[in-house]
Amino acid sequence: MVSHTAKDLTAGTAGGILQVLVGQPFDIVGTLTPLLGIGVCVSIQFAALESSKRYFAKSNLATGRGGPDGKALTPLQLAAAGAFAGVANGFVSGPVEHIRIRLQAQPDKNRLYNGPWDAIKKISQSHGISGLYKGQVPTFAREALGYGAYFCTYEMLVQRYMRVHQVPREALPSHLAIAYGATAGYALWATIYPIDVIKTRIQTDGFSGPSRKYSSMLDCLRTILRTEGAAAFARGLGPTLVRSPLANGFTFLGFELTSRALNSAF
Repeated sequence: MVSHTAKDLTAGTAGGILQVLVGQPFDIVGTLTPLLGIGVCVSIQFAALESSKRYFAKSNLATGRGGPDGKALTPLQLAAAGAFAGVANGFVSGPVEHIRIRLQAQPDKNRLYNGPWDAIKKISQSHGISGLYKGQVPTFAREALGYGAYFCTYEMLVQRYMRVHQVPREALPSHLAIAYGATAGYALWATIYPIDVIKTRIQTDGFSGPSRKYSSMLDCLRTILRTEGAAAFARGLGPTLVRSPLANGFTFLGFELTSRALNSAF
């Protein structure tokens, strides 16, 4: 018997792969790092989410809530499950995104890092494991808030469809999985974009000495407001919102279809 967690990890990986192929097709040229990194991150997100949902469903059953199977979770329960998924994901997404951002930010000439593995080696040798996890505080804040909104939005829409049409989750049409996922993506970015800007600034900042501009997340916030104004926290949001709907829509489609296939096979 295949465990729930194994199924969730597999289905999440499928969703992550589709997310990269749809949302970042050019990023995988020459390197599989985004494909592998995001695949792992999304698999962790969904495994943690589904585990939390099962916990809340069991709790609901014990107290006579959430319908006959306890699976009709409240918005607060869904937000909490999503936040837990985000924090679990943050342990991997933090260093993965740090390395990706370092590689993207370096100039074409006089490159310090010759690819992701070289960056991991040099950063860990010079600054230890903590160097790889630079920017982890805003990463956890972003993941908890963002994925709380992300998964809560998607799951509430799915639950509403099931309730209105009196059908099981497996009956959710593919086009609605994409549409609900796209909506969840907008909820994610509307919640996290300013924090994401801070995280990115810290992860491209120097590690120590004169090259380091920001001493903390709060110092970064204050410095940006003082030198660039509030508009800096929305810079680049447009392209993100253009890419987000399809990428997130297909993430959930990949998860839903793979979950159905695994549940039918096992």
